[in-house]
Amino acid sequence: MNIHLLSRRPRVGSRLILVWLLCALGCRVEAATSAADAVYTGGVVYTIDARGTVAQALAVTAGRIAYVGSDAGARRFVGANTRVVDLKGHMVMPGLIDGHMHPVAGGLKLLKCSLNYESLTIPEFQSRIQACLDQHRSDPPGAWFEVVSWFRYGITPTNATVTRATLDALKTDRPIMVFDSFGHSSLVNSRALALAKITAQTRDPVAGRIGRDSSGQPNGILEDNAQGLVADLIPKPTAADNVAAARAALDAMRRQGITTFFDAVGNPPDIEAFAALEKDGVLTARAHFAPLIRSDETPDIASARQAVARVVAIAHQYDEGPLRPRPSISVHNAKLFMDGVITAPADTGALLAPYYENHGTAAHPRFEPAAKTEPEVYFPAPILRELLVGLGEAGIDPHLHTDGDGAVRATLDAVAQLRQALPGRDIRPGLAHCELVDPADYARFAQLNAIPVLSFQWEKPAFDTIEGARDSLGLRRFGLIEPAGFLAAQGARIAYGSDWPVDPLDEWFALQVGVTRMGRPGGPPQHAGRLGTDPGLTQSAVLRAITANAAYELHEERYIGSLEAGKLADFIVLDRNVATISPSEISATRVLRTVVGGQVVYEQ
Repeated sequence: MNIHLLSRRPRVGSRLILVWLLCALGCRVEAATSAADAVYTGGVVYTIDARGTVAQALAVTAGRIAYVGSDAGARRFVGANTRVVDLKGHMVMPGLIDGHMHPVAGGLKLLKCSLNYESLTIPEFQSRIQACLDQHRSDPPGAWFEVVSWFRYGITPTNATVTRATLDALKTDRPIMVFDSFGHSSLVNSRALALAKITAQTRDPVAGRIGRDSSGQPNGILEDNAQGLVADLIPKPTAADNVAAARAALDAMRRQGITTFFDAVGNPPDIEAFAALEKDGVLTARAHFAPLIRSDETPDIASARQAVARVVAIAHQYDEGPLRPRPSISVHNAKLFMDGVITAPADTGALLAPYYENHGTAAHPRFEPAAKTEPEVYFPAPILRELLVGLGEAGIDPHLHTDGDGAVRATLDAVAQLRQALPGRDIRPGLAHCELVDPADYARFAQLNAIPVLSFQWEKPAFDTIEGARDSLGLRRFGLIEPAGFLAAQGARIAYGSDWPVDPLDEWFALQVGVTRMGRPGGPPQHAGRLGTDPGLTQSAVLRAITANAAYELHEERYIGSLEAGKLADFIVLDRNVATISPSEISATRVLRTVVGGQVVYEQ
């Protein structure tokens, strides 16, 4: 397969061709003195360029940056019709680029019964769902009922377990499916199991697991692909539902300062929702999508080639080419899941050595290695190699979910094979999450130009990292979880992705945790202090991760990610200088203005 999908040549407006040429020749852009559409002065402009330049002002013409520099230099770009904005000392930085999220799912969750990611006791869990059921008494009898944003790993006390009986106790005849916020587990009631015909004889699907009780009967917990046995019976959102969800997602993003997002499972229904908003002229962020290649659709080499061809066809149908000032649709990535999550009780992340199991009691635990290493990675090595090489030949960047050190190792091995097969080809594999990485693999990210796309908000003591990982991983591995600082020390180019709606969309809290590795004040005493032994990242490093490095991940660094003359005018104005304040204050940051392609899309 030798299809090269995208030339990725810049598309430049005629008004700024001179500016681009001057930049290419290393000249000072001040020589171009035509009046700008807007000039921003009197601020602290944190450019995140290669030199770490901090300026005072910038000028915008035709949706692009015409000038970055001093207030005095900016005045030459002021004409009769130029809009001049006094920044009053506020910080300006590139718009945030979220390198891994699920925006339609996030928008839909804003419209459903939600447990709001909260740590709940079983009675609280039941009462919250019952309250939602009571509010929907007018729904058709027997209709499916969905509950979202369940923080499974925060059920208290820590040895408490939920099963189908937990839901069966509710006052309803409706089938119920409760989706864990991580996206890798669900809980269903007996009515849902019956409709899905899941019994003791039902075999686990590929890359999935049906929870079972001591007698072998399904207990209501479904892991990874097993969720589809029930979820496929629930009526899918309509096109109108998806458009409403996309609108809600964009509104949330504007307020956070997100000007570009990457939908890490961006299948055609999701793409079409945002394309509809683009058609209506209300797309307020640059939209990138990665169609999913499932492990169960690629049992052999021939089917792997068909999967690549399917992604290429989607890209040809929807991708709108190089970025331009007005936000558009980009499709030049593909998504693959290599494993689940390393957090107990799921333990579906692929590890190099076995998980630890409690061979004692809840009161007197005794954790010992399990008899075997499981689960296996979801794509066998020959299939994974075929997929990555095929995607690389087509100009598609692979983006892989890799949570455990076994999944990371298998993926890096496949990336090495990709590099051997396509030497010199500019393919940028992204490895999402990387919650556990064997130290022997730290340096391989830089060596292979593989990009760890990390969710910084997980890098803190919490139920999912303390109660959910310490015992099942063992103290040695637990001390190494969330290795952002370790990877950065070995030269890895770290990008940020929120994974919303796995967590609430709170980019500034995530950036704070990326530096401090601590949770919010006032949490449980067992969650005080820093997480693990990783040193964390500097403030400049987390800001670069969510701007320039995320732009590189998406192959868009020529257009976005830093504030430089000739690039697109995507920037935000903040109420504080997040580069210099105490790290513990970053989470309180408020976005005052969000600008995309020179247009103000949000103002507080």
